[in-house]
Amino acid sequence: MTNFVESDERRELRQAVYQLGSRYGESYFYDAAARGAKTTELWADAAKAGYLGVSIPEEYGGGGGDIGDLAAVVEELATAGCPLLLLVVSPAIVGTIIAKSGTDEQRQRWLPGLARGEARYAFGITEPDAGSNSHQIVTRARRDGDDWLLTGRKTYISGIDEASHVLVVARLEDARTGKLKPALFMVPTDAPGFVHQPIETGLVSPEKQFSLFFDDVRLPSDALVGREDAGLDQLFAGLNPERIMAASQATGTARWALRKAVDYAKQREVWGAPIGTHQAIAHPLAQIHVEVEAARLLTQKAAALDAAGDLLAAGEAANMAKYAAGEVACKAVDQAIQTHGGNGLAVEYGLVQALANVRLSRIAPVSREMALNFIAQFSLKLPRSY
Repeated sequence: MTNFVESDERRELRQAVYQLGSRYGESYFYDAAARGAKTTELWADAAKAGYLGVSIPEEYGGGGGDIGDLAAVVEELATAGCPLLLLVVSPAIVGTIIAKSGTDEQRQRWLPGLARGEARYAFGITEPDAGSNSHQIVTRARRDGDDWLLTGRKTYISGIDEASHVLVVARLEDARTGKLKPALFMVPTDAPGFVHQPIETGLVSPEKQFSLFFDDVRLPSDALVGREDAGLDQLFAGLNPERIMAASQATGTARWALRKAVDYAKQREVWGAPIGTHQAIAHPLAQIHVEVEAARLLTQKAAALDAAGDLLAAGEAANMAKYAAGEVACKAVDQAIQTHGGNGLAVEYGLVQALANVRLSRIAPVSREMALNFIAQFSLKLPRSY
């Protein structure tokens, strides 16, 4: 039986990351968003301490840990008020796929910069018409001599303005069957024929969303990550970490909101007593605490199963963790605002800005409905609904 109780080293890592994040906090995060700036200073400090590369193999400059270590980093920074979205994408998804599926030359080229915090990579899977159905992706790559030509579109892709490359999920035509199969390509963001446009959203975050357009973007042969016939396996090797990271960031945000609500409930007095003495305030916060701990436990289980190589069981746990964490994160921010009363809508308290951001945890990287579809099919063995 896999042991997913965290080690002393993991707990020490959590404490150190939280201390770093607390030196910045939500005021730094929201100020950067308001100014159109990035969280460059925090990113650099986290890299210097080895946190960004904690799950990258040691031979490529990383810490040699597993996905659970990186999940701890993501969660603790979010708990400190700094939910770095690109941390979910760059080292977790792209770094994991390259470390597991790339050639040694590709690992040498792309992983050390990631570990040092000098390189940032984006991940492009979502398309306007495909939605959550990765089988309907129409972005295609075709051979042109020794090169590839990439054509298609992607939407709601995070951090393109910060990334040197984007790992794009495309499709190739199988020469034997004529069927399309997934393949992964590292595409420079300054490549000719590659255009990106920002999407205006209500998210209050330094990290922005983009639509991508590929018009016969020429790529060298070695832009293909891994083998042509292993695209689907390689893709799913990155999706489990994606869900684990999303769950970690959501539980971190829930812990952040709960801490702010509890602190306010202790010091805010009405009728001669702290409002936290009233069960109408205390019970919802206690319930959220239980739900946060349940989501964290599921997330730790998913990370441990993934590290053990049990990818099917990890996928089940990761989808459950992502669902549970997204739900409690939304609930925690809403209840924190309610606990603050009118002050919850004041910008200075830092909660109202989190409303749209935390709502994203129910939608991305997979919607709660698709997570429930997965659980119904694989956990409950119910018939497919799609």
